[in-house]
Amino acid sequence: MPIVGIAPRHMANRTSTQNLRKRVQYHYRGNAEGSTLRFSLGCLLGLELRRVGSGKRMTFCKAGEAELSQRMAENARVCWIEHDEPWTMESEFISRLDLPLNLDQNSHNPFHSRLKELRSQARRRARELPVTA
Repeated sequence: MPIVGIAPRHMANRTSTQNLRKRVQYHYRGNAEGSTLRFSLGCLLGLELRRVGSGKRMTFCKAGEAELSQRMAENARVCWIEHDEPWTMESEFISRLDLPLNLDQNSHNPFHSRLKELRSQARRRARELPVTA
């Protein structure tokens, strides 16, 4: 299932300092709090989202994050295209391709509302559970 992402991200008055290497590493080794890709995949896999630390951050339990990292290592592949303004290409790809895991700019995708609902349900359940360390 393809997904499109860019680095650095272009914002109204600046460009982010993230580079592609940092973004990809975080998607593969980070957690659901900092990666919308990990969050969506974990929700689709039925992993339990939990509030952690002060209770404001949400991530999957350590075993869930480890399972997600392992599945991504075995199944996810990355390719890239260099472009001076990647945000222009991102918009074009999202408008033309079937990219069900992309949420931003992709409300026209038939899976968009279902994925948003799965993510909302996971957050609601996490808020009902006690905070974990």
